[in-house]
Amino acid sequence: MKIKWTDLILWVVGTELVGAFSALFAGGSFSAFYQSLEQPPLAPPGWLFPVVWSILYALMGVSAYLISGSNKAGRKTALLLYGLQLFANFLWTPVFFGLKSLSGAAAVVIVMLILITAMMISFYRIDKKAAYLNIPYLLWTVFAAYLTIGVLVLQ
Repeated sequence: MKIKWTDLILWVVGTELVGAFSALFAGGSFSAFYQSLEQPPLAPPGWLFPVVWSILYALMGVSAYLISGSNKAGRKTALLLYGLQLFANFLWTPVFFGLKSLSGAAAVVIVMLILITAMMISFYRIDKKAAYLNIPYLLWTVFAAYLTIGVLVLQ
């Protein structure tokens, strides 16, 4: 597959913007709220989250680009699942930090895990590399679920 650089850049930047807009939509000081919470074991420092998410959003964008360029059956469903999981991803930050709803954020992260898994299965059927690019995202989201539910239980 010949790389269409404009399309690739649009997928990556578009996905990165979802994360940026989610943070803007949540408003407020993330650091102060995060530090005020009782944290479960293995909770990383707050500065690590934007670094990791930037990398994950880039990988997600590349994976979506690979699927978008495919002519295999299931492409539309795969991209729909991509959009749905990205929307759930968008919601987590405003729910957790904006609304300060720990139980709501726990529900969102569980939905995210279901949608990410479904998306990865769908991607795998079309382009294995696209699915594999999302393994770090799935693992980090499992960790995020642990942290979210851990914070909820400890409050």
